Amino acid sequence: MEPNPRPIGEQIRDWRQRRRLSQMELAGDAEMSTRHLSFIETGRSRPSRDMVLRLATELEVPLREQNRMLVAAGFAPVYRERELDDAGFAAARRAVERIIEGHEPYPALAIDRHWNLVAANAAIMRLVAGVDAALLEPPVNVLRLALHPNGLAPRTLNFAEWRAYLLARLAHEIDLCGDGGLADLLDELRAYPAPPAPKGRAAEDDFGGIAVPYRVRLGDETLSFISATTLFGTPVDVTLSELAVESFFPADDETAEALRRLAAAS
Repeated sequence: MEPNPRPIGEQIRDWRQRRRLSQMELAGDAEMSTRHLSFIETGRSRPSRDMVLRLATELEVPLREQNRMLVAAGFAPVYRERELDDAGFAAARRAVERIIEGHEPYPALAIDRHWNLVAANAAIMRLVAGVDAALLEPPVNVLRLALHPNGLAPRTLNFAEWRAYLLARLAHEIDLCGDGGLADLLDELRAYPAPPAPKGRAAEDDFGGIAVPYRVRLGDETLSFISATTLFGTPVDVTLSELAVESFFPADDETAEALRRLAAAS
């Protein structure tokens, strides 16, 4: 928690503007007067604890930032934040591990709020085998691994499309949460050069615009995936609220068969 947080009024105003809401719109959603909200934003009125949480809920503020808002308003944080190896987090970590292990022989992994790897199943480890060892040194950043020229980029058959999707997704997350660490990561990723075009090309799958496929070479195999993101519902722990599970599903029968064959061979 930062020692000298910005005034609560400034934080509420910044989140309101980030969500592109007028004072009248937010006041209506929070069932308060526009005048009261204006006084809070300008520092003329101090919000109660319940008011801070009500406004944060309407503004869809992440739990970590809600704690910062409470501290700025003179209250104690209400959401716990624990390390991933904390004993009290063991049950949640086991649940994550069951999800990704149960997805075998298809790839699945869990990431934190900065896209750092928390856990991965064996299929993911087969997929990244042979990349630059430096990219696999903890903490492993999944986006860096995907887009770095020494990572999976040279193997990605639709690299331009996949890169554009990942960068757009990261930019959208930054717009929602305003995380400076993610903004720095986005600048780094945008600076990576495009790798030479790989030999061969996966078949063109038509997903009707509903998904961006991920096409990658693994040895002699050409694999094609669609991905899905799983978040935990109604979390009241900061760490759990920031965990996401990324699951990759075969986009064609050939990929499904290749993954089963690779799993059996290993």
